[in-house]
Amino acid sequence: MLAPREFQTAFRRALLERDTLSLELMLPEIDGGPLAADERLEVYRNNVFASLTEALKETFPAVCRLVDERFFAHAAREFISLHPPEKPALIDYGARLPDFLASFPPCRDLHYLPDVARFEWLMNVAANALDAEAIAQDALASFHAEQAPRLVFTLHPSYGFVESAFPIDRIWRANCPGANDDEEIDLAAGGVKLQVSRRSAEVVVRKLDRAEFAFRDALSAGHPLANALERAFAEQADFAAADAMITLFAEGAIVAINLSPAPGEQGQC
Repeated sequence: MLAPREFQTAFRRALLERDTLSLELMLPEIDGGPLAADERLEVYRNNVFASLTEALKETFPAVCRLVDERFFAHAAREFISLHPPEKPALIDYGARLPDFLASFPPCRDLHYLPDVARFEWLMNVAANALDAEAIAQDALASFHAEQAPRLVFTLHPSYGFVESAFPIDRIWRANCPGANDDEEIDLAAGGVKLQVSRRSAEVVVRKLDRAEFAFRDALSAGHPLANALERAFAEQADFAAADAMITLFAEGAIVAINLSPAPGEQGQC
């Protein structure tokens, strides 16, 4: 008899990966009844795949509409087989779908599709992110001026950033429920750099210019202020750094400030 953890592992592999060895290990415990063990497992598998596919459709409705439901179901089944859920909450499922679509052969000509999926995933993250209390600008008074380049700002958990060579915000809007089916979108019209966040209960999408995107994206990734400013100035020599910081605080975007290690401190015990 398999131990509970061993049974769970074998069941998961047999169900999602169609691993025949795992099914053989389980047979002594699940065999019997009017249906063969593999037939009963197939019924359960279909239910699981249907539930996970529906969850993906709810998270990526524009992607589903772009490729139609039948193709989306086919792609979802391939995705689920390769990337089964790692967490019990379905709202956390689907982070890997954009990269999967980018490498999925039937989607090779839909160059914009992975970026639309990344955009939709960020909206899902923003909608379900935990609340966090913003801090005021006067929190900077706790640090010395010479420490400013090493400041690391933690943005609200709902903040995410995506850039694309395509107008993915317009593509998404044109494929939302109730959208105008007659709207034409020029894929060569130019790309966008987008910030997705939540304000109260509303998901907010904001277009950013190159410098502001570089600055905010770097801060979001945990880079110190000096590095974020370096990236912004590389995009725009007259980037208004002070105004950019004031705007972040005014938005309630910053929830914590810490210091990165000073030169020579890294690796010390």
